[in-house]
Amino acid sequence: MPSRLKRLHHSGQTHFITFCCYRRRALFLSDLTKDTFESALERVRRSYRLYVYGHVVMPEHVHLLLSEPEHETLDVAIKSLKQGVSRRLIGNAEHFWQKRYYDFNIRNRRQFAAKLRYIHRNPVTRGLCARPEDWNWSSFLHYAIGKEGCVEIESEWTANKRERAAGRLSTLRAAPLKPTEGLNGPPVTLPPKNKWATTSCGWRQACTTECIIMISSPHLRPPNVAPERRKAKTEVKLCINTLLPISTRFFTNFS
Repeated sequence: MPSRLKRLHHSGQTHFITFCCYRRRALFLSDLTKDTFESALERVRRSYRLYVYGHVVMPEHVHLLLSEPEHETLDVAIKSLKQGVSRRLIGNAEHFWQKRYYDFNIRNRRQFAAKLRYIHRNPVTRGLCARPEDWNWSSFLHYAIGKEGCVEIESEWTANKRERAAGRLSTLRAAPLKPTEGLNGPPVTLPPKNKWATTSCGWRQACTTECIIMISSPHLRPPNVAPERRKAKTEVKLCINTLLPISTRFFTNFS
């Protein structure tokens, strides 16, 4: 890592964070260690009042997509997170974490989509699982089906739940929208046996997932999206240009 690395704090932007275990040793091999990290992440999220947009815990490193905290700066929050985990898991080792961390400022929705997709595809790329939904220590299942885990993920699912609790969202508007013809066209009447007519993961509900359903999980793709992998780049472009603008209230920290 560069010795004269500059970090941009108080920018109001989302941050893509990566840090590794000491000398890239696989210290997150057991379920207990990965659960411990997620518990520590949720503690930091509450304590420093920051938003977690995505995360994945890998055997030797971690990827996070975070907002800037309301209290202190992001580097202080990351320091607290790393110290909290190391105190519980270091054992007799001399070090648990590699020094410092990688920080990339997200400046637009296209970068946000790319980083979120990278996070969710990381376990598959590394050969740890066949599909993103098979890896329990990431935010993929929250985006795909609204699953609530140890870490609260800021998404449309979470925002709708928050608004319902406050009485600002009617039950009729609370349900995810069904797939639409041509992405933005009129509603489509789907056959009764079509799982997309009843699944809790609607087409527009996944608008903040940067096409994770379209690309990351072939068997979860909606019927109007071609399954061929050779069309992946086109699908990403379509998703970024049409789906992400639907849900803009979660990206208030973009410049």
